[in-house]
Amino acid sequence: MDFMTALDIGASALSAERTHINIIAMNLANAKTTRTVEGGPYRRKSVSLEAIEVDSPFGKHMQSALDRELRGVRVQNIAVDKRPPKMVYEPGHPDADENGYVAYPDINVVEEMANLMTAQRGYEAGVTSVETVKTLYQKALEINR
Repeated sequence: MDFMTALDIGASALSAERTHINIIAMNLANAKTTRTVEGGPYRRKSVSLEAIEVDSPFGKHMQSALDRELRGVRVQNIAVDKRPPKMVYEPGHPDADENGYVAYPDINVVEEMANLMTAQRGYEAGVTSVETVKTLYQKALEINR
């Protein structure tokens, strides 16, 4: 594996985890949103990641057998959660129905914070891999001097 391929893999992870963190932040920011443009309460979103090829088909034929299985990562899908909204009795709320219940998003803040910590660790791992590749590249340049 060359330096550029390693950087491509690390960069793909950084991009995917940044999207994941943004979606989690959106969920947390809208945990009490009862009215959206689409109508009804905010719907929780989740991110699905998938492995992707880091090389072009031509480049793949030029590699050794060990390098052919290298994969990056990307966001496959941002899915809207199917959980029903939480119904809370608040008769004075402007979005209350005729029985006085308000539909709130079913967002568990503890679950979202755990997901955020996991995504943050993934992002940190991507940063570490990119920094390691940069250090290796600098050391290789120093050897050449």
